Amino acid sequence: MRIEPIRAGMAFALFLGLFHACWALLVALGMAQPLMDFVFRVHFIRPIYRIEPFEIGRALLLVGFVSILGMLLGWLAALVWNGVAGGRPR
Repeated sequence: MRIEPIRAGMAFALFLGLFHACWALLVALGMAQPLMDFVFRVHFIRPIYRIEPFEIGRALLLVGFVSILGMLLGWLAALVWNGVAGGRPR
């Protein structure tokens, strides 16, 4: 089965972008710190990190950067898959 690299890249970009947009929303709503503290504690780790105040510019940079990274990783993963699985290039 051949995977279309552009579509795979878009899927990865969408997944990573939405995941990090949700994180930015949690930061904006003030819910990120309690969540991080909980995650650390259930893993038997004392929380030492503090979530900084929300900044829209940093949030946009975060979502944009990981979306671009997701696009590249998805595209590359599809190319590797096609190469290993014997998919024919167009």
